[in-house]
Amino acid sequence: MRLKKGDKVKILIGKDRGKEGTLEYVLASKGRVFVGGANLYKRHVKKMNGMEGGIIDIPKSLNVSNVGLICPNCKKVAKIGFKIVGKEKLRICRKCKKEIVNAK
Repeated sequence: MRLKKGDKVKILIGKDRGKEGTLEYVLASKGRVFVGGANLYKRHVKKMNGMEGGIIDIPKSLNVSNVGLICPNCKKVAKIGFKIVGKEKLRICRKCKKEIVNAK
């Protein structure tokens, strides 16, 4: 998986197309990601054991192909490449050819 938790991404396809956010959670085995504040759906919850009922917002996952990484250097949506330096595998932006530092 080329995207990591904390990366800034832009949604390319779907009802929230054009929105930007950070990756909250990455499901690498399924190829899905959760973007903070985007792709929210309403869920009606019944009142149970002292908890209030009502309508709550539930975040849904997006396919990893529907989001694009925003390069922190050139501020554009870019594909990610890899470069091996010594024993380290670095992520690089394919547009500006600079290293993408892991966001934590």
